[in-house]
Amino acid sequence: MPTVQSPKLTLSQTSSQQGAIVTASGAWQVHALAHDNAIKAIDAQLKPLQGDTQVQWDLSAIGSMDHIGAQLFWNAWGKQRPAQLTLAPSQEEFFRRIEETGPLTTPTSRANRLTPVMKLGMAMLLFFEHLKGFIALVGQVTLDVGRFLRHPMRGPWREISANIFHAGFQALGITALVGFLIGVVLSYLSAQQLRAFGGDIYLVNLLGMSVIRELGPLLAAILVAGRSGSSITAQLGVMRVTEELDAMLVMGISHGFRLIMPKVLALAISMPLLVIWTDTAALIGGMVAAKVELNLSARYFIQKLPDAVPLANYMIGLGKGVIFGMLIALVSCHFGLRIKANTESLGHGTTTAVVTAITVVILADAVFAIVFNGVGF
Repeated sequence: MPTVQSPKLTLSQTSSQQGAIVTASGAWQVHALAHDNAIKAIDAQLKPLQGDTQVQWDLSAIGSMDHIGAQLFWNAWGKQRPAQLTLAPSQEEFFRRIEETGPLTTPTSRANRLTPVMKLGMAMLLFFEHLKGFIALVGQVTLDVGRFLRHPMRGPWREISANIFHAGFQALGITALVGFLIGVVLSYLSAQQLRAFGGDIYLVNLLGMSVIRELGPLLAAILVAGRSGSSITAQLGVMRVTEELDAMLVMGISHGFRLIMPKVLALAISMPLLVIWTDTAALIGGMVAAKVELNLSARYFIQKLPDAVPLANYMIGLGKGVIFGMLIALVSCHFGLRIKANTESLGHGTTTAVVTAITVVILADAVFAIVFNGVGF
C-alpha cells in the first residue's frame, strides 16, 4: 500500500522589510489533508498569517493539489491573491477557477410591501369574487332546473340516482353512529341535572326538542359536508386536472346540467331523509341512556314524545335538511370548478370547500333560529 505524502508548511523569517516566506510542499489533496487529521494542523498554521500582506507565498514545491487544498490557501489569503505569490504552471488553473467563481451570495428575500389595510382589502375583494361566482352558480342551477322541469325525460336521472346513493345511502352508517352517541351523551348529562331538581319527566321534552329541531339537522349536515362535500369538490377537481371538463365543453355538454344540478337535487332529496335517520338514532340513544340513568321506560318515552315536541319542529328540521343539502352541494361545486390543473390547488380547494360548507351550514342554522323564533313552542 503506497504511503500518503503529508502536506507541509515551512515558515522562514527574512528581514523586517520583506516579511516572512511561506513555502508549501507535499500533497495538498483531500485524502492527504484528511489523513492523521492533518487539516487541523494546517489551519492552525495558516490562521496567524490571515490578513498579512507582507507574507511571500511559494507553492511551486507542492507535489499534487486539488480544489480542496487550493481553497485552504484562498481562505487564508482573504479570498484574493496575495501580492507576492509563486505558483507552478499546473496550479494556476485551480486559483483561476476560484477567482471566476467569486464570493457565494444568497438571494435576499423580498420584503412584503403589503400593509394590513391592503391585505384586508385583498381579502374583501376575494370574498366578493367568491360571492359573485356563487350567485352566478345559483342562477345557472335555477335555469338548469327549469330546463329539467320542461323536459323531464331528457334529464340526468342516472346522475341524480347515483348521487343519492353516494351522498345519502352510503352515509347512513356514520350518521346513525354519531347520532346515537350524541343522544346518549345528551340524555346522560341532562338526566344528571334534571334529577337534582326532580324534573326527570322533562327529559323527553329537552331531548326531543334539541335533537329534532337543532342537533339532528346540524349533525347530519356537518357529516355530509365533511364526507360528501369533499368528495364532490375532489371529483370536479380531478376532472379539471385530467381536462375532462374541457372535453365536455368541446362535446357541447353543459357542466351545470350534467354535473352540478344532479348533485344539488340529490342532496336536497337525501338530506331530509338523513335528518330523519339521524333524529331516530339520537332519540334511540337518548332512550337507552334514560332507561339506564332515570329508569324511564321506552314505552313512556315514545308516548310522551309527540306531546313534548310539536309537529312544527319536525317540519322545521326537514326544511333545514333541504336547505343545508343544497348549500353543501353548491359550495362544493363552486370550489370544485375553481380548482386549477395542479395537485396543490386540488388539495387546497377541497379543504377550503369543506370548511366553507360547514361554516355556511352553521350560518344558515342561525338564520333559521332567528326567522322561526316563535314557531314550534
